[in-house]
Amino acid sequence: MTQTIKLPAIHRRRSVAVKVGNVIIGGTAPIAVQSMTSTDTADVQTTVAQIIELAEAGSELVRITVNNEAAARAIPAIAEKLASMNINIPLIGDFHYNGHRLVKKYPQHIAHLDKLRINPGNVGRGSKHDTQFTQLVEYACQYQKPLRIGVNWGSLDQDLLKNKLDENAKLAKPLPLTEITYRTIIESALQSAEQAESLGLPHNAIILSAKLSDVQGLVCVYRMLAAKCDYPLHLGLTEAGMGQRATVYSSAALAILLQQGIGDTIRVSLTPDPDASRSEEVRIAQNILQALKIRSFIPTVIACPGCGRTSSDYFQKLAAEIQSYIRQRMPDWKTQYPGVETMTVAVMGCVVNGPGESKHADIGISLPGSGERPVAPVYIDGKHQLTLSGDRLVADFKALIEKYVKEYNVNPGTAD
Repeated sequence: MTQTIKLPAIHRRRSVAVKVGNVIIGGTAPIAVQSMTSTDTADVQTTVAQIIELAEAGSELVRITVNNEAAARAIPAIAEKLASMNINIPLIGDFHYNGHRLVKKYPQHIAHLDKLRINPGNVGRGSKHDTQFTQLVEYACQYQKPLRIGVNWGSLDQDLLKNKLDENAKLAKPLPLTEITYRTIIESALQSAEQAESLGLPHNAIILSAKLSDVQGLVCVYRMLAAKCDYPLHLGLTEAGMGQRATVYSSAALAILLQQGIGDTIRVSLTPDPDASRSEEVRIAQNILQALKIRSFIPTVIACPGCGRTSSDYFQKLAAEIQSYIRQRMPDWKTQYPGVETMTVAVMGCVVNGPGESKHADIGISLPGSGERPVAPVYIDGKHQLTLSGDRLVADFKALIEKYVKEYNVNPGTAD
């Protein structure tokens, strides 16, 4: 008897739905991609430019730093400039240390934000903590703003941690420091949410996050947090680092949690190279969701890694050019041809896996490797349609992709 092979299903954790501007977080809404500016918020022109860059890359929410009075005063101008350019993206204000003073002095300015993010670890120490936390929550209640309570192990509530450590020291068998830290992170988030609700903030106006820079620790904490509440959860490996390391670590952490149905928004905290685009973190987040088949954002380009049979770098250049071409065309395609983001394009380098991978893709080309006849068969919906060769091969293949998008209107799953 033949046993049916089933792909693992992702059963999304149930959470309440929170409205943030024009985006719904949690509930049955798609998992959203979030990013954050790195500009001086008081520099309106530069901040607006980076928000637009992030939005065009696909970020669905953008967080900005509100760290001083100049930043708070700049918020209306930022919101107005975005509106004048029809950029309708929710703005989140990131408050630390002095947020209670800023919402009191600039309530109308901050009202232009769609959500506030506060860190219970730095809203005040000792007797000041509850008072300053209350001021921020009361502002959120008065202006009907959702609140993300974002705990970070790098700025954990030290009073709460000290109490937990003191309790632990009295146990016959004290727990390891890491476990106490994890438990404190979770308790900080849940206690803060409970306190916010007691002050009048609706249950469906709260999002939680609990960030660490350790992959296994992050997975552990979010699993425990997800089991204890139904608030939407914002995922992110904090201080992930730069380049390859940040990409791999963030992907490993977020993929584990997302596969288990945990997470309602995600952010990749990538440290960009100097003068590099901030939008790379958005594309990495999108790729994580697309790799898990949770969401699709852009057609997937499948390409082989190369080997001794592909002594020419032609297939690498073609794959890069096709990927760049697709990214350039996506702003027009996604408005004209819904579903185009699910398309797959194969650019293969030799006859070993080239024809097979090309058949599995919606449209694919199998280039000749070393010693093979200098022609490139093209497969569309699993069938060999024609063969390309010569100097116009790149232009001809682009034209075929364009034709496929327009005429076939990307009918996913038609390939044999």
